Amino acid sequence: MNKVTPDHLSRRAYIYVRQSTQDQILHNHESRRRQYGLTSRARQLGWEDAEVIDDDLGRSGGGIARPGFERLLVAICEGRVGIVLAVEASRLARNGRDWHTLLEFCGLVGCLLADEDGIYDPRHPNDRLLLGMKGTMSEMELSILRQRSLEALRQKARRGELFLNVAVGYVKVRHDRIAMDPDLRVREAIGLVFRKFAEFQSVRQLHLWLRQEDIRLPATEYSEFGCRTIWKLPVYNTVRNMLANPVYGGAYTFGRTGSRVTVAQGRKHVVRGFRRDQADWEVLILDHHEGYISWAEYERNQRLIADNANSKGLMTRGSVRRGDALLPGLLRCGHCGRRVHVSYSGTEGFCVRYNCRGAHLNHGTERCISFGGLRVDAAVAAEVLRHLAPLGIEAALEAVARSRTEVSDRYRHLELAIAQARYEADLARRQYDAVDPGNRLVAGELERRWNDRLVDVARLEDQLTGQPGDDADALTEQEKAHLMALGRDLDAAWNHPAATAETRKRIVRTAIHEIIVKLEDERINLVIHWAGGDHTRLTVPKNRPGHHRWIGDPETGDLIHRLARQQPDAAIASILNRIGKRTGRGNTWTEVRVRGYRNDHGIAVFKPGEMAERGELTLEEAADRLNVSKMTVLRLISAGTIHGYQACKGGPWAIPAHQLSALPSPLRPQSRPVTPDPNQISLELQ
Repeated sequence: MNKVTPDHLSRRAYIYVRQSTQDQILHNHESRRRQYGLTSRARQLGWEDAEVIDDDLGRSGGGIARPGFERLLVAICEGRVGIVLAVEASRLARNGRDWHTLLEFCGLVGCLLADEDGIYDPRHPNDRLLLGMKGTMSEMELSILRQRSLEALRQKARRGELFLNVAVGYVKVRHDRIAMDPDLRVREAIGLVFRKFAEFQSVRQLHLWLRQEDIRLPATEYSEFGCRTIWKLPVYNTVRNMLANPVYGGAYTFGRTGSRVTVAQGRKHVVRGFRRDQADWEVLILDHHEGYISWAEYERNQRLIADNANSKGLMTRGSVRRGDALLPGLLRCGHCGRRVHVSYSGTEGFCVRYNCRGAHLNHGTERCISFGGLRVDAAVAAEVLRHLAPLGIEAALEAVARSRTEVSDRYRHLELAIAQARYEADLARRQYDAVDPGNRLVAGELERRWNDRLVDVARLEDQLTGQPGDDADALTEQEKAHLMALGRDLDAAWNHPAATAETRKRIVRTAIHEIIVKLEDERINLVIHWAGGDHTRLTVPKNRPGHHRWIGDPETGDLIHRLARQQPDAAIASILNRIGKRTGRGNTWTEVRVRGYRNDHGIAVFKPGEMAERGELTLEEAADRLNVSKMTVLRLISAGTIHGYQACKGGPWAIPAHQLSALPSPLRPQSRPVTPDPNQISLELQ
């Protein structure tokens, strides 16, 4: 029975072309030629022309988005397709949903399907049954092939012999083994990354240092001619991935990443590459090959990287940041178990305060605890220094050795870079010498390459000239002696002006794992969990309101109380500055500052006539009433004739007015006899 009717021929023929991967497109040319050759089959069946849909070349038929297949379905539904030709059913779909959707639409509009075996009409029950079985077999075939290939990969991986790619710094020595790269420069560069990370303890700081020192790291460049090692300045992800790769710890792993399948807008979406926890890795073989670091050091690096991640978990410490607080990331609330946060106040963040905000953020309740950080930081710092004091000399010696090693590392890196650059320049010269001088098209390019290599050699040699030698010391003898003195006195090193807050935090984090803090009876109770497993209990009194490190001198406060009953604010500020008094922050007094102090402590402002109401006179008023000079009144006070008082030396006098009425009037100071001068002669005039 001829299934092709004039109605089918009045519509167009569509040929669907698909290959599953890019590798098939590059290497499996015959399959693609067979699919494009279906145009001749369409002409044999009676169609003059056929439209080819090849938008899905390199796309799997397992259910991901395929724009070409969707365009074919749209054309079928619009009734423009008379027949769809494909080499086999698997080219049209690899899953039952797409296949049966295609059959349903073709049956509704009367569209034929054709492959190399025959022509099918989805409206006929027998043809529909046969097409359904072909689709099911295609889907089953895909599942079996995938299962076989994956199980073969897993079995090879369990033996530690599967290498889809090789990390930088390693090469394949056999089809199932890897070894360190024989290139000394590659090995030294990778070793430098791990040594500096142990020093900086931060991926970001390590990345910035590598860029600042212009240290290039090896990378693998792939091309159609194979792969080769190139050198370039690292980006952050390069450093991060190198530190996180377990291959550098001598371990073989498989299944560190996985995939997640979601359904969005009626389509399956596969998200690949999300990282699994170490416990969920499919294969982990320790001591599989020689590593750049030990496995214990690798695990320590991962814990450090995880702790440096800010806002990733309830008890991650977070990276060391700027700020005067010593214990951010180490304090845990003893009441709710959440991490204690730090906050700064003041124009420059001078005031440090720790508070637990977990219950407030999650449940809207009050904060568990809140306390000032000055006393707690000082108490913990003193405890850390007490435990680390026996290690001071050892730390100083380690600092001296590390400074020498840092100079040696930079010098060695440049030496190896120059050695490789000279080799490449010599190779370019030999290539230039080997070419026929008459072939200027080739000789000109080889000459340019040779010149470029010579420029690289000159640039590296200039950098090496500015570096100290491999046997040079980074510190002078005077600096070494000063460093050893600081090692013997850790308190002086801790409080040294050159010691930054970041350095102190790193020391504390090295010694302390975490600190449990609770508030009880106006006391701050601390339990220090040391990195070695021991515990120490500390009790720090909590600051009372108004008692902080910027509080002023109590003597100055009493003086302001007394002067406020005699002088206005501007005069009080002048007196305080004249006698050398300062505010709590070490500033001079001004009218505004005196007014602020009075307002904070509830001291009333001075009113004109206030002293007269109390029956007190100033020095000037007493002199006017007695009709004498001010010095005369001062002599009367010093003689005890009248009594007066000052709030401070240089302050105004307060003299009770009733004492002046008891003095004789007119008041005359006692005259003193003139001392005779024997050298003076009297003149007698006639």
